[in-house]
Amino acid sequence: MRRTTTRARLATLLTVVSACALAGCGAGGTTSAGNGPPSELRLAIGGESEEGFDPTLGWGRYGAPLFQSTLLTREPDLGVGLDLATAYEVSDDGLTWTVDLRRDASFTDGEPVTARDVAYTFNTAAEQGGLTDVTALDRAVVVDDDTVELRLTEPRSTFVNRLISLGIVPEHAHDSGYAQDPVGSGPFALVDWQQGQQLVVERNEDYYGEKPAFERLVFVFTDEDASLAAARAGQVDVAAAPSTLATQEIAGMRVQAVTSLDNRGIAFPTVPEEGRRSPAGHPVGNDVTADLAVRRAVNLAVDRDALVEGVLEGFGSPATGPVDGAPWHEPGSSIDDDDVDAATAELERAGWTDSDGDGVREKDGTAASFSLLYPADDSLRQGLALNVVDMVARAGIEIRPEGLGWDEIYQRMHTDAVLFGWGSHDPTEMYNLYHSSMAGTESFNPGYYANPAVDRHLDAAMAATDPDEADRHWRAAQLDDDGAGFTAGADAAWAWLVNLEHTYFVDDCLDLGPERIEPHGHGWPLTAGISRWRWEC
Repeated sequence: MRRTTTRARLATLLTVVSACALAGCGAGGTTSAGNGPPSELRLAIGGESEEGFDPTLGWGRYGAPLFQSTLLTREPDLGVGLDLATAYEVSDDGLTWTVDLRRDASFTDGEPVTARDVAYTFNTAAEQGGLTDVTALDRAVVVDDDTVELRLTEPRSTFVNRLISLGIVPEHAHDSGYAQDPVGSGPFALVDWQQGQQLVVERNEDYYGEKPAFERLVFVFTDEDASLAAARAGQVDVAAAPSTLATQEIAGMRVQAVTSLDNRGIAFPTVPEEGRRSPAGHPVGNDVTADLAVRRAVNLAVDRDALVEGVLEGFGSPATGPVDGAPWHEPGSSIDDDDVDAATAELERAGWTDSDGDGVREKDGTAASFSLLYPADDSLRQGLALNVVDMVARAGIEIRPEGLGWDEIYQRMHTDAVLFGWGSHDPTEMYNLYHSSMAGTESFNPGYYANPAVDRHLDAAMAATDPDEADRHWRAAQLDDDGAGFTAGADAAWAWLVNLEHTYFVDDCLDLGPERIEPHGHGWPLTAGISRWRWEC
């Protein structure tokens, strides 16, 4: 049934596209009668999902899943709104989340969305252990057709984010081919996926929510240069571009800069070289960056304003930590940067001196020198790395930048500093980056950072049943009343550099609706508000 429906949609689309080619349609695709707005948009806004579109495996965790509905939604101001859920409540002990469901939602194959589908989705995601973290779930239980209980093994303040990000799949149609041919109840349905080239989706006419203004979207998968070339040629309506290219002018298009929690920072190995190995067998430790004075000096010497202006072309802001701008950010954790005198004083007090006058400090025969790894195909991170090298050299620290592939970076990330990018609507990411239990787990806590006081705050934040209490502990983990914390003024486990604005070239006629604060750039976060997009010409 599902694949027959998809083939029928594709046949219809190809007929329309052929007619459009004969009529000479422009970038907007199929046009309405007369000179009305286009019915199709073409988008070059990032790479495709190589794993496909199965939420139980992780699709949608960085933005709206597009094809599937979620129980709750993330509002533009980072608040929480309702989607499939009409209401939800959490028990006093934080162990039971009871969700009431709307009764007018159906999947694109015509079957209704029920509590059985919701329970199946959560249980399957937990059993599969995919990239969507539902490890706190004990069992999802159907109460009746429109009520489900999500029962946890322990209180988890961040579990609300699973209700926001986990798209609901149909139990009856969730098979081995689902990721390539998904059925959902979201605003769009997949029509055709030509891997490595483009993805075509069409509006779900039976969608219960606010229907998008456009009948079809075509996502084209191109690199940065090809996306800009397509924008200049009028072949796409929206094109993502790195900030380094967003200063260009393209006729008929504007640059739209979107605030994000996306950031870039340097993760330091925080333990010395002692022969330790990660669970994957990779070496751990660096005698230079294990010294707190070195990490603090790097944080003090970096001129973050200059990085924003010189590397980001002004599209961003200086970063003080991993969660700037979020409700759980601790503003008191920021430090004064571009202070070479303070950086050199920090190093002098710790015994790092330039005794031979070569510009690089030494201590006990060890030079203040270390490598900084970044992905070789990322021009923005390369620019940040090269600028940081020059800034920190003023304090007598030598940084050796190396552009590598991710496979080699992952092998060396416990012994060398790495320029990572993170940023999430979910504070669980903070726990993953800094809790000692996460050291050596995938790319989380690569520097093996550990502080019992920080662990206690992170544990308390995760276990809190009151959101305000959780936020207090998230902030305290960054810097508490006793001066403990993972941020630059305390343990300086990272040197956070910049927060990005995501930049897009957008057709002058296209209104993207209320701006939403975006997470890290995976998964087309721009489409989270697509039901509000309008053609204004």
